[in-house]
Amino acid sequence: MRMRNKKNLIPRMEACAAVQVFDPAALKGQWASLLPGCGDVRAEMGCGKGQFTAGVARQNPETLLVALEKVPNAMVTAMERVCAEEIPNVRFIDTDVVTLRSIFAPGEVSVIYINFPDPWPRKKEAKHRLTAPSFLAMYWDILPVGGRIEYKTDQPWLFDWSLEQFSLMGFELREVTRDLHANGVTGIMTNYESRFHEEGVPIHRCVAVKTEDRPAVLPEPEKKAAPPAAPQA
Repeated sequence: MRMRNKKNLIPRMEACAAVQVFDPAALKGQWASLLPGCGDVRAEMGCGKGQFTAGVARQNPETLLVALEKVPNAMVTAMERVCAEEIPNVRFIDTDVVTLRSIFAPGEVSVIYINFPDPWPRKKEAKHRLTAPSFLAMYWDILPVGGRIEYKTDQPWLFDWSLEQFSLMGFELREVTRDLHANGVTGIMTNYESRFHEEGVPIHRCVAVKTEDRPAVLPEPEKKAAPPAAPQA
């Protein structure tokens, strides 16, 4: 379902222009320069309304958090939240995740957050999932050795599928859980996550770590079984 256009979207975004980056490619390899004393650069793949974004940034004041969001109607709420709370270490980009390699240099991003992405449930749509091999190859390229992806979803089947994709790409899986908040709220929640938790929906989470210094290698696609041979006359 498409998000309804926000009233006065353009002037609201213009009011938050200080936290939006309009030419992200120009900062490739230089993102840390935006924050004095920056310890590391992290990226969030789809920030939504920014509850998680603001929370992570507050907890990590020496980290520059770059939030990507291709839906301005959601991003404007996140931008307004960050501006209202005067959080200095967040920048927003109105873009799609497919642009990652043009935005970040190899090894520039220490942590990538992927929270409750669109599941794209139909088999033929699998390539659009943010944990599909083509996306994982991009993440691999911009992470250093020791860099990690922190991933959360409410979809059990998608979680299992994603674990397999992480492993095939060569990521080391850590902190795998299928009920993150079983013993109480753990970590910073997104807007969706808060609602899911109230409804009793288990949250699946894992950390995927890049442990090898090598180029990304896409796993070979599954080969279709050969048709049976025709019977001999």
